[in-house]
Amino acid sequence: MGEQEKRKLVVLTGAGISAESGIKTFRDDNGLWEGHEVMDVATPEGWQRNRELVLDFYNQRRKACLKAKPNQAHLKLAALESSYEVTIITQNVDDLHEKAGSSQIIHLHGELCKSQSSIDPEITYPIEGWELKLGDKCEKGSQLRPFVVWFGEPVPKMTAAIAAVQQADALAVIGTSLLVYPAAGLIDYVAANIPKFIIDPKIPSLYPMENLFPIEEKAGTGVMKMENLLKSWDFKN
Repeated sequence: MGEQEKRKLVVLTGAGISAESGIKTFRDDNGLWEGHEVMDVATPEGWQRNRELVLDFYNQRRKACLKAKPNQAHLKLAALESSYEVTIITQNVDDLHEKAGSSQIIHLHGELCKSQSSIDPEITYPIEGWELKLGDKCEKGSQLRPFVVWFGEPVPKMTAAIAAVQQADALAVIGTSLLVYPAAGLIDYVAANIPKFIIDPKIPSLYPMENLFPIEEKAGTGVMKMENLLKSWDFKN
């Protein structure tokens, strides 16, 4: 099959896929993220209250991210590019999809290894190493902040994500509870006649949906099962 004829596989990934690489999921049942109140470290208000705390919090997350290695699921999704046109839409801010070799990645919630101007969100920089400090400023003179979409902020990449989902020939949802909006709403844009795979040890409750294949597995083994199901799917032109 020629390159231009490859089917479009769109994959939405959440914290569950990175958990197998040792990166803890976004927050615990008690509303804490790594021992911190989420509102203190993941909102513009938290940033205004205590910039040093927020910078340190993400510095520690970045340090862990730099040490983490892609797992079987990340690597398999990258390998699927030999057979499909794969677009990864991720809620994760780590770079494990990049490390695994995936070439088309939409980061809905930002990228941990980049910084952003506090006054102009269009200005971003790669972070050398793991540390972003008070006093590190953008070219306009404002303090640099983590390039992460916080609660209450717009999600600029949603338009691109919706367009990708609408064009998908197959959709996979891996390691996400589908509770965080607007990302969770992406599944509403998918065509009814295409296969939809939900891969998670705990499948979230969904409304009835055509051609839905729940795979109650961890990401690594679940992606392999999905590949086998995709091979047997009768794609109709």
